[in-house]
Amino acid sequence: INHIVHNGGLYKRPFNEAFEETPMLVAVLTYVGYGVLTLFGYLRDFMRQWKIEKCQNATEREEQKDFVPLYQDFENFYNRNLYMRIRDSWNRPICSVPGAKVDMMERVSHDYNWTFTYTGRVIKDIINMGSYNYLGFAQNTGACQEAAAKVLSQYGAGVCSARQEMGNLDKHEELEKLVARFLGVESAMAYGMGFATNSMNIPALVGKGCLILSDELNHASLVLGARLSGATIRIFKHNNMQSLEKLLKDAIVHGQPRTRRPWKKILILVEGIYSMEGSIVRLPEVIALKKKYKSYLYLDEAHSIGALGPSGRGVVEYFGLNPEDVDVMMGTFTKSFGAAGGYIGGKKELIDYLRTYSHSAAYATSMSPPVVEQIITSVKCIMGEDGTTVGEARVQQLAENTRYFRRRLKEMGFIIYGNEDSPVVPLMLYMPAKIGAFGREMLKRNIGVVVVGFPATPIIESRARFCLSAAHTKEMLDTALKEINEVGDLLQLKYSRRRLVPLLDRPFDETTYEETED
Repeated sequence: INHIVHNGGLYKRPFNEAFEETPMLVAVLTYVGYGVLTLFGYLRDFMRQWKIEKCQNATEREEQKDFVPLYQDFENFYNRNLYMRIRDSWNRPICSVPGAKVDMMERVSHDYNWTFTYTGRVIKDIINMGSYNYLGFAQNTGACQEAAAKVLSQYGAGVCSARQEMGNLDKHEELEKLVARFLGVESAMAYGMGFATNSMNIPALVGKGCLILSDELNHASLVLGARLSGATIRIFKHNNMQSLEKLLKDAIVHGQPRTRRPWKKILILVEGIYSMEGSIVRLPEVIALKKKYKSYLYLDEAHSIGALGPSGRGVVEYFGLNPEDVDVMMGTFTKSFGAAGGYIGGKKELIDYLRTYSHSAAYATSMSPPVVEQIITSVKCIMGEDGTTVGEARVQQLAENTRYFRRRLKEMGFIIYGNEDSPVVPLMLYMPAKIGAFGREMLKRNIGVVVVGFPATPIIESRARFCLSAAHTKEMLDTALKEINEVGDLLQLKYSRRRLVPLLDRPFDETTYEETED
C-alpha cells in the first residue's frame, strides 16, 4: 500500500510511505516453515524428556519438581527450539567504537549455539549497518571526545546521587537549557536512561480514571509506562487516523466504563519514527485530532530527533509544525547524539511538576558528567553554535544517504517498509530459516546487520533492519548494497512485485515506478 498524502493542506510536503503486501506464496511458505520447526521442537522436547537428547536449557531442580514451573509458556518453547538455532545472529561482541565501521570478536559454537567460545581473533573493519548512530557522533576522536575527556578529568565518571539531593551539577542545568532551546519549548528535563524516561514519566502524568490511546506498534517503554500508570489503555491501528478518531469519539460519547463519567484526561501516545517499521507518524493529522477532541499528545522522538527536519529538530520540524502543539516532547540522547539518557520538553509547569513527581527524577542517579558533555557538544554542533557547519552537513548527509539507500534497495526488488525519509530501513525476510542465513552471509562479507524476528515483530514478518548514518560514505553504501544484492539472489529475497526502474539520467531523489510482470 503506497501512501502519498497531502490531505487538505495539513501537510506542507509530500508524505510517501510504502508497505507492500506480503505475496501469498511467501506467507504460506513462512507458516509452513514455522509449522515444521514447531513439530521438530515438540519431537526434540519429547527426546529430552526421555533422556534421548541432552537437555541444555535451564530446568527446575529435583527438589522443586512439585512446584509450579517458573518457565512454562510458548516463548520458552520458542527460545529453546527456534531461537537457539539462530542465536549466533545476535549479541555479537563489538570491541571498538560503534562508528561507520566496527571491530568484532570472533566466536564459535560447538553445541549448536547453546554456548560460545571466543577464538581470540578480531574481525576488523566491518561496515556497521545496525547501530543507531544517525549523525555519526559515536566516535572516539574529534570535538565531542575531547570535551567529554576534559569533563571526565574535572568531574569524574559518576555523580553518586539523585538530582534532588547532591547530584544536580551545573552541567545538568546547562544541558537542560540547551535542549529546551534546541526543541523550541519553554523548559526541558534530562534523565539518565531513555527507556525509563517513558516508563517512569507516563505514570506521573496519568493514572486511574484517565485514558491512554496508544499506537499498536509503540515501543516497549511506552507500553510499560502505560501499564504502570493504571490508566485504561486502548490501542489504535498503526498510523491509522480513522481508528484513532473512532476511539476519541467513543471515549467522549461513552466516558468511563460502568459509571459513564467523563475521562479525567485522554493522552495520545505516538512515536516520531517507528523503529521496526521505518514509518513516520502522521503528526499533522494527530495534532488536528488532538485539538478537535481536546486531548493531550505525548510524542516519543527517540529515533526522529536529530534524524529528521532540515536542522535535525525532529518530526515537528520535518512537518513544519509548532512545538507548542505537542504537550509532551520526549526523546533520547542514545541515537543521534551518540550518548545515553533521555529528555522531556514542554511547558514550564509540566517540567516543574515532573521534577517533583517523576520517579526518574526523584530516585534515579544523575547523568554521568562526560555523557552530559558529549550531548552538549553534539547539540551545539547540530545547532551551529560551535562556529562550524559540520552539524548541518551531517543532517543533510543522513537525508541523502537515506534516500539513496532506500531507492537502490527498491530497484533491486526487495520489499522495503516505511517512509522514504526514514533512516530506519526494514528489508523483509519473512521465512525463519532466512533470518539466520541473512545475518551470517552478510557477516561473511564484512557487513554487520541486525536481523529481527518474533517477538520484536509479528511472527511471519521477520526482517533485516538497516540504520543509516551520516558517517557512511557513498563507497561504504555501494559496497553494502552490492553484497546485499548478492545475498538477496542467493537467498531469493527479492519478493517485490513493484520494481523501481533505474534511470541513468534521473535526479538523485526522484523515483519512477513501473509494474513488473509476475
